[in-house]
Amino acid sequence: MNFDRKSLIGSWYRSEINNENQHETEYAEMTADGVYEFSFTVHSQSGDVIQQSIEVGDWGLVGDIHFTIAKNELFEQEYFAVDLTKPDNYHAYKVLELNSQTFKYQHIVSNEVFILKRVIDKIAHC
Repeated sequence: MNFDRKSLIGSWYRSEINNENQHETEYAEMTADGVYEFSFTVHSQSGDVIQQSIEVGDWGLVGDIHFTIAKNELFEQEYFAVDLTKPDNYHAYKVLELNSQTFKYQHIVSNEVFILKRVIDKIAHC
């Protein structure tokens, strides 16, 4: 199945409870020029931030394969280049669903499934 690359451009959000009963959120921004910024945050049950990371890199979509290449990570307000020789900076996913509201995809290696929802930046037309 082929999916339209333009459908991925924009902002996406995912929120779930992990195996340790902590709240995990992901905010993803994908731009038309193939650049992404992913922000991951883990909160304790009381709402405290346990872990936060921001990753920037390149993304693409070919047919039903979505891929990412991490290039930089934000640490203490400064971006650092990642080691591009490490395989865990490269990921490929099979797209299961992609429409104006939902992006569902499965990691090629781990088989983990992720479901992101579109972030609407304009609530009303004024």
